[in-house]
Amino acid sequence: MVTFPGKARGSTTGRPIMVLLDALGERWTLRILWELRAGPMTFRQLVDSTGGLSPTLLNKRLKKLRELDLVAHEGSGYFLTANGVELGELMMPLSRWADRWAKRLQMR
Repeated sequence: MVTFPGKARGSTTGRPIMVLLDALGERWTLRILWELRAGPMTFRQLVDSTGGLSPTLLNKRLKKLRELDLVAHEGSGYFLTANGVELGELMMPLSRWADRWAKRLQMR
């Protein structure tokens, strides 16, 4: 059984939403998840597709994403778990909202 990683920067509650938002807010994390949305990728493909992410930092982010059960690794490479796919689906409405928000800000 895996213990929930209930730690988040700036929060002492360990609430799941705080842990998730903290993890997603780390540099390159969302980009990694975005790149994996189309299917499995090898480590080298991830390095190349992110355009500037160092292998050391990629290793660190992938380790965290695996601990959070958002990404897994098998022979074909790294891929989104069911949790990672579901998170991506939930992020799409937020992305659409952000697009509308940005347009409203530009019109001010």
